[in-house]
Amino acid sequence: MLEVIKHDETLLAYILRAGFNTPGISFVTPDELTLQLAYMQHPNGKKILPHRHNPVPRDVLYTYEVLVIKKGKLRVDFYTREEEYLHSRVLYSGDTILLTDSAHGFEVLEAVEMLEIKQGPFVGDSEKTRFEPHYAFQPCIVA
Repeated sequence: MLEVIKHDETLLAYILRAGFNTPGISFVTPDELTLQLAYMQHPNGKKILPHRHNPVPRDVLYTYEVLVIKKGKLRVDFYTREEEYLHSRVLYSGDTILLTDSAHGFEVLEAVEMLEIKQGPFVGDSEKTRFEPHYAFQPCIVA
């Protein structure tokens, strides 16, 4: 229910499938990532103390993004930073993906509703290098 996607030693993404189910708090990402992903499951009546977050300086080199698929089906195509196609995964309703150090593209396979969460502020097209897709689609589908 958790898929860690790597190419050689480069971390590309974490996919947390809709069926992931673990009591308590489960951080699925290592501490060194600049964006953390956790799954939380608490019983009725659980209290979380009010809190605030204190300023903590962080160095962020690349923009990571999280997609939460509320509805539909989305193919994610993974590329190296040199724009070489690697493989694809299909995300379904309820799946979540944290995209890290990869180039990627998407194709909507069934009308999709999703949330995107990423570090901000977005500075526009200057933070992206776009390129034409070039691949022989080789799906690696994990259901």
